[in-house]
Amino acid sequence: MTLAPVPAAYPKAVLFDLLTALLDSWTSWNRAAGSEQAGRAWRAAYLRLTYGCGSYIAYEQLVREAAAQVGLPESAALALEADWLTLTPWSGALDALQTLAPHCKLAVVTNCSTRLGEQAAHLLPVRWDTIVTAEEAGVYKPDPLPYRLALEKLGVQAHEAAFVAGSSYDMFGTAAVGLRTYWHNRVGLPLVDGAQAPELESPTLDKLVPWVARFGANQHDHA
Repeated sequence: MTLAPVPAAYPKAVLFDLLTALLDSWTSWNRAAGSEQAGRAWRAAYLRLTYGCGSYIAYEQLVREAAAQVGLPESAALALEADWLTLTPWSGALDALQTLAPHCKLAVVTNCSTRLGEQAAHLLPVRWDTIVTAEEAGVYKPDPLPYRLALEKLGVQAHEAAFVAGSSYDMFGTAAVGLRTYWHNRVGLPLVDGAQAPELESPTLDKLVPWVARFGANQHDHA
């Protein structure tokens, strides 16, 4: 007996971290820092600053402060910004977005300034339904406000949407808001202490469309 295929059940919207989940910003940070080791240390210092700063402080300022904390010159931060428009999508990112576009609203929730967030989002040839930056929200992720602002602008409830994270810091925010989460853990980072595990973790985006397409069918497990 052949079972009938289960129909697709997409969410109303899929929200994305931008600079880690969709775009390879790691290469740019490492290049600006002079090595992968220095780039990773700088990026970690930056994440600690954004996590603890409360109200929004200019992204560019935090990038400079993080560089100073790990012994990098201000020229590293300037090099990172100069390299901004060369950020490239991870393999599979554009294919996933183009596959999802007919079925779901698409949104970005990104931890940077509005100027740089808009520039980076438009490196992907996708029609975004909304782009929410930390500057616009007034706080950095994982504060719940940026996620909630994106949902409000989309006219979608949290249980009707999915989130694609690039950092496990996102899990603090998505857990607070009630967003089911796919962690695109491209570089194999450990889960941050205290963060809730995502529903699905993968080093690629290959599993994203199948997961999203079954979203509604699995909804009862997450009610």
